[in-house]
Amino acid sequence: MGQLVSDVTKVLDYNNSKKEAKNQRQKILEQIASNENTKTNLIKKVLSEQRAKYGATGNSGTSLSEDAVLKRLRSETAQPYEEKKKTSLEQMKKIKVKKPNLLKAWLSKVDKIAG
Repeated sequence: MGQLVSDVTKVLDYNNSKKEAKNQRQKILEQIASNENTKTNLIKKVLSEQRAKYGATGNSGTSLSEDAVLKRLRSETAQPYEEKKKTSLEQMKKIKVKKPNLLKAWLSKVDKIAG
């Protein structure tokens, strides 16, 4: 009876651990999505400020390579967010749930009884 209670407890603990790991992964994914959204908004904001600045000085948009500006802005703003994303993905990889091996536990008990 004690072995059965122990096995049921292991299974329930495993199920709870799986749910907790799933919730942790979901939070990390939400954080990554939020960071991507923030990064996109920041790039848009800086680009519009850049355009307004050049417009106020009398420069037309044709004298400015928009692709070059976008590339520079992406490189300036993307790096901290890429580092956050890399860290978050590493955290997700570390979230593991060990599956209980009930057969091994039962065989161990049988060996003790028979041995």
